[in-house]
Amino acid sequence: MTRSAEIDRRTGETSVSLALSLDGDGSGERHTGVGFLDHMLDLLARHGRLHLDIRAKGDLDTGAHHTVEDVGLCLGQALDRALGDRAGIARYGDALVPMDEALAACAIDVSGRPHLAWAGALPPGAIGGFDHEEAEEFFRAVASTAKLTVHLRIDAGTNAHHMIEAAFKAFARALRAAVALDPTERGVPSTKGTLT
Repeated sequence: MTRSAEIDRRTGETSVSLALSLDGDGSGERHTGVGFLDHMLDLLARHGRLHLDIRAKGDLDTGAHHTVEDVGLCLGQALDRALGDRAGIARYGDALVPMDEALAACAIDVSGRPHLAWAGALPPGAIGGFDHEEAEEFFRAVASTAKLTVHLRIDAGTNAHHMIEAAFKAFARALRAAVALDPTERGVPSTKGTLT
């Protein structure tokens, strides 16, 4: 079973090409034009055990918002396609990740019902062209198009880089657990018989 997908999205604001395999090792290249986003995608791939190639071009002269959001939308679409009918997956995953003084927690249900519950007070500012508030927008975009229920909290921290990095790592680890194949699961892990 190949759990992979490719997405090409072109709009008046961005151009995104993305290739994803759920059963990877963190390999691939991420080039979005937003340095901090590339860094976060690198660690998402590594801690999520994904193969992830992303090339994005966006209207960065207006800021990184469109690029960050559209990369999130494409990643979510790829996750949705790669998961197929969701048969055999664990469905649920959670992780608690410290990053120096920062601490983030994430719980994911591959539910078929898109929802992001975000809790975390990031200080205003930007890192490497990435406005701090874009973290929430990225995860909202992923949850929406991947049809995931995601609860993501930043429970502690004073350094915004550490806080956002902990959130991305917690999401990656929770996703890795949720999409893992469960050898004891003979079908779709739902009494409804569907998670799509």
